[in-house]
Amino acid sequence: MDAGLIFLIIIIAIIGYAIVIYNNLVKHRQLAEEGWSGIDVQLKRRADLIPNMLETVKGYMSHERETLEAVTNARAAVQGAANAGPEERGRLEGILSGALGKLIAVAEDYPDLKANTTFLEFQGALQTVEDEIQMSRRYYNGAVRNLNVAVESVPSNIVANTFGFTKKEYFELENEADRAVPDVSFN
Repeated sequence: MDAGLIFLIIIIAIIGYAIVIYNNLVKHRQLAEEGWSGIDVQLKRRADLIPNMLETVKGYMSHERETLEAVTNARAAVQGAANAGPEERGRLEGILSGALGKLIAVAEDYPDLKANTTFLEFQGALQTVEDEIQMSRRYYNGAVRNLNVAVESVPSNIVANTFGFTKKEYFELENEADRAVPDVSFN
């Protein structure tokens, strides 16, 4: 009788521990999904800014057609991949960021454009959105890290495999130039 009671207590403890692990995995998965949603919102905000910014720029930069088309094409590619995973979205967003960076750099050659208040407002709004994207990306990647650790760690990996929890992809920049440390020289 005592052995049966001890066995029952052990089984109840194991089930209780599995429930705690399961709930922890659910929490981490939800935090990662919340993080991805935050990134998605910021990326959509950026995409919505681009057409108005391009309209402002077109009047000043009529012969910079290639730069304007690169931004337009990159934006279209990003919008077409709205349901893609983090790896593909990161690659396409990196291309869009590069095209926008080139647009801003080219705009420096146009003093009238640089002085245009509408362009300056769009540039400020774009910088704010870029900062928000970076914060959202850090939050998402942190949530993904926590989920991935829980999915791979013992004993939670047993519960994760049993209930179909899988690792998620990080949202990373694909452009190696974006990761490079700038070379500063005081010569």
